[in-house]
Parts: sequence; structure tokens; C-alpha cells
Amino acid sequence: MGQVVSQDELILCVAERKRNGQRVAFTNGCFDLLHPGHIRTLEEARACGDLLVVAINSDSSVRQIKGDARPLVPEAERAEILAALAAVDYVVIFDAPTPHELIARLRPDVLVKGGDWGPNEIVGRKEVEEAGGRVVSVLLEPGYSTTDILERIRSSERSLGRNPQCHGGPQGGPRE
Repeated sequence: MGQVVSQDELILCVAERKRNGQRVAFTNGCFDLLHPGHIRTLEEARACGDLLVVAINSDSSVRQIKGDARPLVPEAERAEILAALAAVDYVVIFDAPTPHELIARLRPDVLVKGGDWGPNEIVGRKEVEEAGGRVVSVLLEPGYSTTDILERIRSSERSLGRNPQCHGGPQGGPRE
């Protein structure tokens, strides 16, 4: 089972693991609603190293990227869920739109991103490669996207005659 750590704790833990010859894989994201696509990506990322660090956007960072309606799950809960996964060794929260500063400090051996990111769009690529590491792009699992899941929920609510903005019963009225 993984651990949720601060950035400073992470730097110390990873330095110790690297001194012991272990390769560090790193990936990041919002991980707002965990789905099978996330799980498969995390398992592939873990296979790239001896340990996996997962950096998640803070709540304020998610709002900057995804809008005021997100995240649905608070950062502490998202971190706890991810840390419970067998593939994950460390979870850290960052409070910026990107983990650039964290990657520059950590210098993982392998930076793993989903295949929806082009090579020149991957934040931290330069720092990782300059330190002798590599960047791995993993294929995304078709049909899995938090945004798509939320849209299916909204469509379902609309088809039932409910207004998802009101979180109420039929026609947005009070729940029974």
C-alpha cells in the first residue's frame, strides 16, 4: 500500500530509493473519478519502474484546469484512494496547473503520460531527459474519460427530466 506524502518527504524518500538502485516512474493527473482507464494506465506506469510516484492536482489546481464544478472528489480523498492501489508507492499533491517544478526537483527515471499528450506537450520532458531518464507514452483505454462519464450522467439526468444543476428530483424539485 502506498503513502500520501508531502513534496519534501517525497524528495527524501525517492533519493533514498534511488541510492538503493531503484528506478522511479512518475505520472500525474487530476484522477477525479477513478475508472478502469486510470487503473490500467497506473499499472503500465508502475511496470516502467521499481516504484511509482503519482502526483495529483490540488483542488484549486483542478478548478483552474477543469472549471468551478470540479473536482467532484476532494484532493485528500483522491490521494487516499490512489495510495490504496497496489501499483502506487507514493502519492503527492501539487498546487499548480502542471507538476513542472516537482518533476524538476524529483528527476524521475521515467516520466509516464497518456497517449493524448504530444511529445512536445509533456511537462517535465526536458528535465527528465537531461537527467538521463526517458519519457513513456501509454495508450489510453478507449471509452474511459472522467469528462465523458460526467456527460453520460448529465445526459441521463436530462433524459429523466431532471435538472442536474439543481440536484433535485424531477424538474429540479425537492427530493422526497
